[in-house]
Amino acid sequence: MPLDEYRAKRDFTRSPEPKGETRKKARRRGPLRFCVQKHLATQLHYDLRLEYEGVLLSWAVPKGPSLDPTVKRFAVRVEDHPLEYGEFEGLIPDGYGAGVVMLWDTGTWTPEVDDVEAALAKGDLKLSLDGYKLKGSWALVRTRGWGRSKSAAGDDGKASWLLIKHRDEWSGALDITEFAPLSVKSGGDFAAILAADLPDVWTKNPKGRTDGDLVASLTKIVEKVEKLTPGKGR
Repeated sequence: MPLDEYRAKRDFTRSPEPKGETRKKARRRGPLRFCVQKHLATQLHYDLRLEYEGVLLSWAVPKGPSLDPTVKRFAVRVEDHPLEYGEFEGLIPDGYGAGVVMLWDTGTWTPEVDDVEAALAKGDLKLSLDGYKLKGSWALVRTRGWGRSKSAAGDDGKASWLLIKHRDEWSGALDITEFAPLSVKSGGDFAAILAADLPDVWTKNPKGRTDGDLVASLTKIVEKVEKLTPGKGR
């Protein structure tokens, strides 16, 4: 999926998300990075992003990763994101993805297949993660008969997938999303990220001070964060 799909969905005069470079300019050498962003938008979900060929291949995982090999987490492949997005944490005030983004985990990943593109086309990508919270061997497996929408990447980019932890020394019954709910970047929860970012919305986006739609959007975001925060440590 090219970045033009990512850019087409966003208004960068209002969103703090990075616009991103082209694939060619963004390519670099070194270990492949991955991140998981915990995103409180319309619904709380987790976004798994894998660096490959100058972009972040991305899957939305509604319930988040599970360390239990018997639990298969539903995931939907979404548009590729720019590499810079791998460090993003903050408030998306309105528009597409409006809500709060937390950098929940980050690290490096290694393909456990010889040909990543062939594995994606086949719908069976085996990989190893080395993050702060997620480690060891995993699989992303595409399911059949769900949302078969052809993408610019040449595969069924909108198809449903499953995120599965392989049985190894890093697997177990621990609920990692409950055990380690906070940001690896700031150490905060959604409330802390929101409190730190809200003042900047008004100074960096003058339109926001008189924009009723933006005010309404921010109010909804604050309400969602307040519902999650009491007694949850989220």
